[in-house]
Amino acid sequence: MRCEICPRRCGAERTGELSGGVCRMPAGLVVARAMLHLWEEPVLSGKNGAGCIFFSGCNLGCVFCQNGRISHENFGKVITPAHLREIMEGLVSQGAHCIDLVTPTHFTPWVLEALRKPLGVPVVWNSGGYERVETLRMLDGLIDIYLPDFKYYSSYYSERYSRAPDYFDVTVDAIDEMVRQTAEPVIDADGLMHSGTIIRHLMLPNLGSDTAHILRTIAKRWGTEVFVSLMRQF
Repeated sequence: MRCEICPRRCGAERTGELSGGVCRMPAGLVVARAMLHLWEEPVLSGKNGAGCIFFSGCNLGCVFCQNGRISHENFGKVITPAHLREIMEGLVSQGAHCIDLVTPTHFTPWVLEALRKPLGVPVVWNSGGYERVETLRMLDGLIDIYLPDFKYYSSYYSERYSRAPDYFDVTVDAIDEMVRQTAEPVIDADGLMHSGTIIRHLMLPNLGSDTAHILRTIAKRWGTEVFVSLMRQF
């Protein structure tokens, strides 16, 4: 297949081997790690942890990536959608409060196959925010919680650090679609999130002005329709 899943629309030939595209991933799924993760946002981790599944490769390739080996190297195991479903169900049986799909964008068609039946816990789409609206619409009704990054306001920095000068405009449109699908956040009596959108923003060194513009954009465009996770652990 010639890939147009993400906004890069690079047209890479996704075959059984590593592709020459931006994510460099083949057709099918490549998973690097699955675990109960206690350090996601508290409304996701709760006391048992989020059932995180880390996918290999990435459509952004940020120079400051915290999961560099997973995102930038040929690291992980090729699995089928059926195997992915087994991993999800295994994490649920271990007590995961949600299934947290980390950087899944470039594997969307195969992830969809694993999500056709309800899992009994919320499904989280944890991405860099750089998404095609057309791809997100394929997920409508299957994703309970969106957890996108909102990395940059300035096209200069998004080009410099992620080679994506259109990042801001693309991500605003993507989050619009996420919020449309999930509506306002729903939290249960135990403080766990059942549905909604959480926007993450990592404060980068010396880019306080960029952060301020991002926060103003969030407040003006989505207001109380989203939660914000402001991170400063660079």
